[in-house]
Amino acid sequence: MTVAGRLMIKRGMGGRTFADLQDGSGRIQLMAQKDVIGDADYERFGELGPGDIVGATGPVFRTRRGEPTVEVRDFQLLSKALRPLPEKWHGLKDIELRYRQRYVDLIANPEVREVFITRSRLIAGLRKHMDDLGFLEVETPVLQDIPGGGLAKPFRTHHNALDMDLYLRIALELHLKRLIIGGIDKVYEIGRVFRNEGLSPRHNPEFTMFESYEAYADYEDVMRFAEDLIPAAIKAAGRTLRLTYQGEELDFTPPYPRRKMVDLIRDATGIDALTEPDLHAAAGRAGVAVEPAMAWGFVVNELYEKKVESTLRRPTIVVDYPLDVSPLARKREDDPRFVERFELVVMGRELCNAFTELTDPNDQRTRFELQALAAAAGADETHPMDEDYLVALEQGMPPTGGFGMGVDRLVMLVTDQPSIRDVLFFPHLRKA
Repeated sequence: MTVAGRLMIKRGMGGRTFADLQDGSGRIQLMAQKDVIGDADYERFGELGPGDIVGATGPVFRTRRGEPTVEVRDFQLLSKALRPLPEKWHGLKDIELRYRQRYVDLIANPEVREVFITRSRLIAGLRKHMDDLGFLEVETPVLQDIPGGGLAKPFRTHHNALDMDLYLRIALELHLKRLIIGGIDKVYEIGRVFRNEGLSPRHNPEFTMFESYEAYADYEDVMRFAEDLIPAAIKAAGRTLRLTYQGEELDFTPPYPRRKMVDLIRDATGIDALTEPDLHAAAGRAGVAVEPAMAWGFVVNELYEKKVESTLRRPTIVVDYPLDVSPLARKREDDPRFVERFELVVMGRELCNAFTELTDPNDQRTRFELQALAAAAGADETHPMDEDYLVALEQGMPPTGGFGMGVDRLVMLVTDQPSIRDVLFFPHLRKA
C-alpha cells in the first residue's frame, strides 16, 4: 500500500522507528526498520520531522495491539515543514492563535475538523430538504446600491467604473422577494451577509444566512416549515434532536411552544404593554432605559430583549412583533400595532426570523418613510427607502411567507460550540 500525509509523532526504538501519518481521513502508523530499508534510508527517515508531508510504500500488518501499520519499504519527503507544530504536537490550546492560524488548529486538533465536517453536512441537509420541497436555489447580488432587508449598519465601498457607492448586503431578502414577484414561487438562498457592527460570541462581521420565500403561504405555514427544516438539517449532520449545549439539555423535537411577545413581557415584568398608559415610565421602573421619543413598538421590543429573550432556553416561537420594528411584515388584521412575524429563540438567542411578507406597496412606502424619519431623529438602525423595490411591489406580489436563519448559530448549537468563531474557518479578529 502507498500512503501519504503529514508526519505527526515519531518514536525511535533502536533499529526501528514508528511514526504517525495523518491526513483528512485520519491517522495510520508507519514502521521503518534499519535492516529492511538499509542504513542510509533509515538515517534519512530519522531526519524527517513532525509536520513534514511524507509518502510511504510497503506491506500492511497489524501490531500486537491490533493497530494497522505500514512497514516502510520506500518513502519520499513530499514537502518540508519549516515551522514546528505547536506544543510538541499534542494540540494547540491558545484560543487566539487557533483563530488566527486555523490551518495549524486543524492539524493539531482533529476535533476541530469534525466541527466543520458537521457544518458542511448540516448545510447539505438544508439544501436537500429545500430541493425535495421544490424550492429553487438562487444567487443574488452581494454588492447592492441600497442595503435592505434588515436593520443593520452596512459596509460601504465605491465602484470606480460606475462612479457610485455600493454596499455589501446585510440580508438576502429584497432580491429574493423580487423573484417571487417575477413568478418563482418557491425560492431560497444560502449566502454570506455583512454587517458593520461589533464582535461578540454571537456576532461576526460576515456570516452565513439561509433565507427562503414561498408564495401563497403565511407565517403560520412558515412555523410548520421551520419545525420540519431544522430537525431535517440536524439529522443530516449526523446528530440527534436531543442535544447538550454548554451543559444544558436541548431538545429540537417539534412542535415548539408558541408565545406572544406581550404575554412574555407581562409574565417577566408584570407590565401589560397593551394597557399600560405610560410604557416608557414602566420600562424605566423595570430597569430598561428608553429614550423619551422612542416609538411604542421599540419600547416593547426593548423590554422583550432586555427582560425576556435570554430566559428562553428551549426552542420557543415568539410571535406577533410590534409594527415599529418590523418594516417588511404584514400587519395583523385584528391589531395593526403588531405584524404577523415570529422568531425562533433557542438558548436565549434568535435563531430564525420569519413573517408574512408585506405586499401592499402603499403601506410599504409609508413604513419606509417612517423609517426615514426615525433615522433623521437619530436612530442607529433603520431601513432605507428603496424605490426599485416599491416599483417591483407595484407589479403585484402574491401573499408570501418568508423565513431567515443564521446558519452559524444553528451549527454552534448542534456542535456545542460557545462562540461563532468556533464554527467559522477564518473569523475576523482585532489586529494582534
